[in-house]
Amino acid sequence: MKQLSARLDGLGVTIFADMAQLATSTGAINLGQGFPDQDGPDVIKDAARRAIAEGHNQYPPGLGIPALREAIARHQHRFHGIDVDPEREVVVTTGATEAIAAAVLGLVDPGDDVLVLEPYYDSYRAVIQMAGARHRAVTLRAPDFRLPVDDLRAAVTPRTTAIVLNTPHNPTGAVLTADELAAVAQVAVEHDLVVISDEVYEHLTFGVPHVPIATLPGMAERTLTISSAGKTFSFTGWKVGWATGPAHLVSALFGAKQFLSYTSGAPFQHAVAEALDLPDSFYSSFTADLRRRRDLLCAGLRSAGFEVFVPDGTYFATTDVAALGFTDGLEFCRSLPTLAGVVAIPHQVFFDDRPDGSNPGRTLVRWAFCKRDAVLTEAVERLRLISRLN
Repeated sequence: MKQLSARLDGLGVTIFADMAQLATSTGAINLGQGFPDQDGPDVIKDAARRAIAEGHNQYPPGLGIPALREAIARHQHRFHGIDVDPEREVVVTTGATEAIAAAVLGLVDPGDDVLVLEPYYDSYRAVIQMAGARHRAVTLRAPDFRLPVDDLRAAVTPRTTAIVLNTPHNPTGAVLTADELAAVAQVAVEHDLVVISDEVYEHLTFGVPHVPIATLPGMAERTLTISSAGKTFSFTGWKVGWATGPAHLVSALFGAKQFLSYTSGAPFQHAVAEALDLPDSFYSSFTADLRRRRDLLCAGLRSAGFEVFVPDGTYFATTDVAALGFTDGLEFCRSLPTLAGVVAIPHQVFFDDRPDGSNPGRTLVRWAFCKRDAVLTEAVERLRLISRLN
């Protein structure tokens, strides 16, 4: 009897499940998964409670409740100057991960090539493979993780139909510059490519602007912009995401999504609709506090002997563990709970192994700083044990 679809060949268990289980079984501090250890504002939780009490507990519309689609449209105009029709150009999804999956399934055919920035969030490769397509990686390399434009152009083949873009970028924390975005846009227009743009960290940048690629000339008609409430409002378990873009692309995404979750999170959709209208002071203060925690962790990691690459955005900082004498980040992360009582995520699982067996992310490790000060401080104290062991 057949045990596993060929669509899942080589995918295995996601690294996040692997490391989360390791954190649970060992009691280690979890700086691996990107979830805060504190909830978001009470006003948002109160909105969810109110929605439950008012009876918003049954299936919402497949596209999302009108109040949330309207709030998403307002958000896009308020922060990015993008005008979208909430009736035809907005769809609510079960988190950004479903939005990306549905976009790929709705727009990519078997045999197509899809460009991704490497290191890539692992679900990108998985869903592209499930769609019968092939991912082609364009590698961002340490220390600055800038986009190699010539490599991007060279990666396009006659079978390329789409680009999965991610900025602010997970796991590196890089935020694409205006020149880099212009290069992506030029490639997309020249080759008539669709861009699926994952922008879940759009509000989490530190001193550098996030510019949606949909705002560039020629891009509005070929871009699906994806985001979610989880990272912005610190409610990652609610899984409320969305996509915006031209009606024909949103319709293609929904064509796949209707056979995935169809819909979810009725009361949470009502709460997120209110959250998106919070004043600018919420967004600025949240980002400032996260930047402070970034600096706290990065300084601590440096003091513990790691080579640290300070991110311009997201929840994550990257280090090179070779500075401490380790040659394999995956092995390092699997032994880290025993060595120091901390969990982190190895970059190498977000890179393709090269034919010669090498991997550009072999010694790179990602750490989440979306945690309380006391947790970050304790984690750093534990990590200093490693330098003393070496």
